[in-house]
Amino acid sequence: MGQSDLEVLLDMGFDKARAELAVKKTGGLQGALNWLEETQDKPLEELQAAGASTAESQAEGSDSAALEDVNAKSLVCNECGKKFRNHDAASFHASKTDHQDFSESTDEIAPLTEEEKKARLEELRQKLAAKRAAQSEADKEEHKQNEKIRQKSTKETQEAKEELQRKQQIKEAAKKRQEKLDDLEAKRRIKAKIEADKAERKRKEEEAKAAREGRAVAAAAPAAAPAAPSAPRPAAAHTDARLRLQLASKTIQKTYPADTTLFEVAQQLEADEGTAVTSFTMNFPRKTFEGGIDFSQTLKEAGLVPSAVLIVK
Repeated sequence: MGQSDLEVLLDMGFDKARAELAVKKTGGLQGALNWLEETQDKPLEELQAAGASTAESQAEGSDSAALEDVNAKSLVCNECGKKFRNHDAASFHASKTDHQDFSESTDEIAPLTEEEKKARLEELRQKLAAKRAAQSEADKEEHKQNEKIRQKSTKETQEAKEELQRKQQIKEAAKKRQEKLDDLEAKRRIKAKIEADKAERKRKEEEAKAAREGRAVAAAAPAAAPAAPSAPRPAAAHTDARLRLQLASKTIQKTYPADTTLFEVAQQLEADEGTAVTSFTMNFPRKTFEGGIDFSQTLKEAGLVPSAVLIVK
């Protein structure tokens, strides 16, 4: 480290007391040299007395400022003991640590050497690299968590969509079944009306023929009561269908209501056995019911009541 101004003056041969007074009055080497040259012929006692007199005249109202200028060389944090060159450095420390208790110090902080500057710079670089690495890891973890949330959301959305489609398919199958039932009922009513009209025409023709021949019309049997809508033959009053279902790995038996659709049977098999069903095949008579085409049929409409054997694919 370089010599202080006082040490330089002493090496040059000046009296210590006079040199100290010169440095104190001027604050710098060049000013001290000028002052010593100008006062070299004056006694030291006279110079000291003059200095004391000047100090006394300026003491009132300026003691604290003078002390600060002459003695305060640094600031010290009373909470952790760290020293700072100026108020800016102390303020920065306070903002980082929340330390608030500072005081002035007469200790002068020596400037950093080139080696110390390089060491401090390297330390700062390492801290910055560590901070960036930590931030990178935090970013990766956050990305990973966000990806998990996105995948879960996508899966839940897909499951909800599939459930909605399944319900829609069941609804469509039920609608088609009802439409078929309504259509059959309409055809039955039309057929009954045609039969009744035919019977009425026949009766009138018989009456007209009898009148031409001058004979009485045989008491018409109470008009074949409008052909009571050919009451469907008490066809099988079967309300259930017993199915023997041959899967790839096993054979199971199930009983369903006769108005159950093939689609509903396929859905239950998929839920119970984990098997996606695309078709049902009946050997006698040979017939295949394809998914998306025939699955809207009820078991009764498909001719599977009261019982049947189906190969499931």
